Amino acid sequence: MGIIKAIFGFLAIAAVVVGLFQVAPPMLANYSFQDDLKNVALMDGATQKTDEEVRNDVMKKVKEHDLPIEPKQVTVQRINTPGLTAVYVAADYSVTISLPGYSFDMHFTPSSGNKGF
Repeated sequence: MGIIKAIFGFLAIAAVVVGLFQVAPPMLANYSFQDDLKNVALMDGATQKTDEEVRNDVMKKVKEHDLPIEPKQVTVQRINTPGLTAVYVAADYSVTISLPGYSFDMHFTPSSGNKGF
């Protein structure tokens, strides 16, 4: 009976480790991508780039992180007030996680913006 419990315990630990190796990379890529969005919003807002140029800069970061995002999934908004320009950048995407016997989608909506100068 002790051997059976040990085998089930080992299998449970192995299942958790396999799950972590499947779930962690998309989460870490999203975290890093969100940090890059902050930099893009700050830098492109300061240089007064057009919305299309900002979208192109975001797509460069998408390629760096190998994320499943199309240009139409990237939102760029500008709020112009006298003496203050704010740029907000957001993306919306899902990643399919395949575990043995089960798969699911993880949905991410990273966004960032600068408050202008």
